[in-house]
Amino acid sequence: MIRTLLEVMAFQLIFLLVYDLFLKKETFFQWNRWYLLSTYALSLLLPFIRIEAFSGVVPGGRLFKTSYIQRLDEITVSAGLPEGTSPGISWVTIIFITGSMIALLFFAKKFYSLYRIKKNGRVEEFAHFTKIIVAKSSLAFSFFRNIFIGESLDKDVHKHIVAHEMVHITQRHSLDLIYFELFRILHWFNPLVYIYQQRISELHEFIADEKVPKAGRKHQYALLLSAVFETQHVSFINQFFQSSLIKKRIVMLKKSRSSKIWKFKYLLLVPVIGIMLCYSSCQNDTPGIADETMQVQDVEHMSQAEEQKLYTRLTALSNSESHWKFVVTDGKSTLQFMESDGDSYISGPNNEQIKARMIWDGEFSEDFNVNNVLLGNNAPVPFGLVEEVPVFPGCEDSDDPRSCFNKHMQEHIRANFSYPKEAIDQGIQGRVNIMFTIDPSGKVTDIKKRGPSKFLENEAVRIIELLPQMQPGRQQGKAVSVPYSIPISFRLTNQS
Repeated sequence: MIRTLLEVMAFQLIFLLVYDLFLKKETFFQWNRWYLLSTYALSLLLPFIRIEAFSGVVPGGRLFKTSYIQRLDEITVSAGLPEGTSPGISWVTIIFITGSMIALLFFAKKFYSLYRIKKNGRVEEFAHFTKIIVAKSSLAFSFFRNIFIGESLDKDVHKHIVAHEMVHITQRHSLDLIYFELFRILHWFNPLVYIYQQRISELHEFIADEKVPKAGRKHQYALLLSAVFETQHVSFINQFFQSSLIKKRIVMLKKSRSSKIWKFKYLLLVPVIGIMLCYSSCQNDTPGIADETMQVQDVEHMSQAEEQKLYTRLTALSNSESHWKFVVTDGKSTLQFMESDGDSYISGPNNEQIKARMIWDGEFSEDFNVNNVLLGNNAPVPFGLVEEVPVFPGCEDSDDPRSCFNKHMQEHIRANFSYPKEAIDQGIQGRVNIMFTIDPSGKVTDIKKRGPSKFLENEAVRIIELLPQMQPGRQQGKAVSVPYSIPISFRLTNQS
């Protein structure tokens, strides 16, 4: 989630840089308006778009899928919460919700301030707008079809202000500002949403100024250069007088219209979006800390030193969180290892499980067994490869030992499950991933766990340690170790 948010913000920053460097100074105000509105929305979608054409493709390769550990069906176990309590919420969620609630309160406060100004003002209804005269004020702004004008302003300038604000009304500029205001509530932590809203607000004034007839521009200059006016600090209104914008508006009023040929600048979006799509589509295949090649004499018959070097490097890479790729080749045949995208493991010396997947390609002899490269002697044999799977007590006469194993495993977990009291008290719940091996004697060994809490992890380990001794798996008549993986979901429910 955090990574996705960072990607969104990175895309937004790039879009803003393109705007500020290449588009901002042009007089294609409507084009720029739609650029800002669309690129913000597009930045939210791009991290989730995957285009297969951009993804990495291994020509002629064969994915070695049989190295997957048998993943048993997920089991959900639950316990009732004491009355008056509820499941725990992560601190990240609490911070996010708190920030959004505060932003929503500020949003409501802005609406209330506009309501009070309108309520206390003198309302004049017209066919296409409502004019509100604000007592003892020199402000001027619009919000949807309401035009607010300070009583202190000379009546001669009212028609020029109304003409200007009517552009905001007819083009529905208030919707643009509300659009970004809503994103400010949801994305209050993102500084770029405030920059986007400020940029769109500037454009609204340029668009409205552009619609002023040349004959009336003298009055427009006079209004903008007049004494300092009051402004309302409300981010979703179109202010006529805003000191930070006055200089920019005068510059744009005097600026010659950009040549139409400069509209080709918007084609910059094509390569920019293309690069972003490529990144989003290929990020799972992009090497991170390593993209290495190891040259050997013969892939099929690696020396002990070569095997040791391979396993040592794979172990280091598998423990990293970056994208990586490690290639072993003899010039004719290739083994390509990369980070695992699931419960895929290969086995190294001393039954060590290395989280990785492999693609193999090239010239291999007909009797070559790729498992020998991966598994070595006395290493665990993946469930999908073992000729005779381990047999759970009670499944000896079953026609389908695999499904029988899974059924008895679920019954065992539910029968022996006890939700840890500490986890209930702290409202802790979540999934614990358990890996274990049934060794050549039929006993459960090498239990590994990963979960949101040590209380849940310890309970999952306790349940697995209570598994009965089984008939071991066999390969070529010999008892072998077989690894398994099972997710256990702990859930807290309110008592009725």
